[in-house]
Amino acid sequence: MEAALSVRGEGDRSFDVQTIFHRAGDSQSTQMNFLVEMIIPREGVDHLGQDARAAITFLRYELDLQLRDQTLTIRRESLTHINLSEAREHLAFPHSAAWRRSVVQGRRTVPFISTDSRGSKVYVKLHQDQGKDYRGGGKPRPHVAERLPRTVLSDVNAAENATAVLARQEMRSWRLLQLEPSALRSPDPYTAPTALATNGAHLAATLARLSKVHRSQPLDEEAPEAGAITARIANRLAELIDGVRAVRVDPDDRRELFTLKLTESDGTEHEARSLSDGTLRFLALAILENDPTAQGVLCLEEPENGIHPERIPAMLRLLSDLAVDPKHQASPENPLRQVIVNTHSPAVVAQVQDEDLLVADPVWVTVDSTSGMRPSFRWLKDTWRAKAWPKVPALAPGLVVSYLNPLEPRPTENEDLNNQTESLQKTPRVIDRPDIQMWLPAFHQSQ
Repeated sequence: MEAALSVRGEGDRSFDVQTIFHRAGDSQSTQMNFLVEMIIPREGVDHLGQDARAAITFLRYELDLQLRDQTLTIRRESLTHINLSEAREHLAFPHSAAWRRSVVQGRRTVPFISTDSRGSKVYVKLHQDQGKDYRGGGKPRPHVAERLPRTVLSDVNAAENATAVLARQEMRSWRLLQLEPSALRSPDPYTAPTALATNGAHLAATLARLSKVHRSQPLDEEAPEAGAITARIANRLAELIDGVRAVRVDPDDRRELFTLKLTESDGTEHEARSLSDGTLRFLALAILENDPTAQGVLCLEEPENGIHPERIPAMLRLLSDLAVDPKHQASPENPLRQVIVNTHSPAVVAQVQDEDLLVADPVWVTVDSTSGMRPSFRWLKDTWRAKAWPKVPALAPGLVVSYLNPLEPRPTENEDLNNQTESLQKTPRVIDRPDIQMWLPAFHQSQ
């Protein structure tokens, strides 16, 4: 309930939780279903710092919730395995066999979490890992579903349930980045966390860790790879703004602060607080790109904010390079990362790779005699998604064209403009200027 209330109610207990369930007319849905397939690390540690090794790394997690008398209850929860022999069918996007073998490891024959019914009661069972690393085994422990205040997965923490522990840690690592300029500009105390926060805080401390900067020591001379990292970050930033020579962290022992600084080609140095919002966001993503510990799913809303339209391709290249390259084996140089971007910008949509595009298209559907509008994901034809799910209608080209060209045509003199012609002549749009029109593709097509 706490998680559900935080979706839109910011934890306010007066918030009506049923408003997050789908409604169509007078009909109110009372069920919510989640499904995710994920690749988890093979090794990690549990909450007590003990080594944990997953029995298998490719998992499928499902959770069904039901609203009863303003209370959320679990109807079903499961955590199952996907073996290497089945992986290619589930990983429908183009990838190499070497990459698949590097990320899908282990084998399993029984679920890790399952749900069954006994009479009128529903039980969620937690199954222990099996194998030489896990002695004892034992019967799965059942939990009465309607009494559970939280999911079973959220409460596992012992090494005998290593796979479930690592699955929970993987899901907790998924982040929605909402990079705030005030957080990005702030210097960091020496004791600050050394990982970038979801709002962009600890940018300087993160770069200090990557470049091995310590107190009273601007750069560790015994770590040449640290200099290579800062050089890569500076080169990446130069794709956005011209004249970038270097990016570094300045340690201040008197104030015990790390401050991020940018040096231009003429030697001028700027602190993070004097950089633009778009530059700081781009810099944060460039630092994430070079941080092998930053793994999992990264979600961003409208990454083009603060970026000049001519530099949007640079942002898209950075986002693409942030994600794992499935043509090569996963490694510290090619960490397992997925990037999901939400945008309303035609300039972004026009320049992403066609296979990366998903469009939320509102469609009219009827379920259990109730009709209403629901979003449905669509993709372009002749892409890997179209081949993987041939029964799903592809995105209509006309919708793409109208989205990419949202500008209304210039009205002609013979059109009835409802007395707006004189107003338009007094205040012409930028696109209506003759010296602009002659350079537009539509102008040449009409000649």
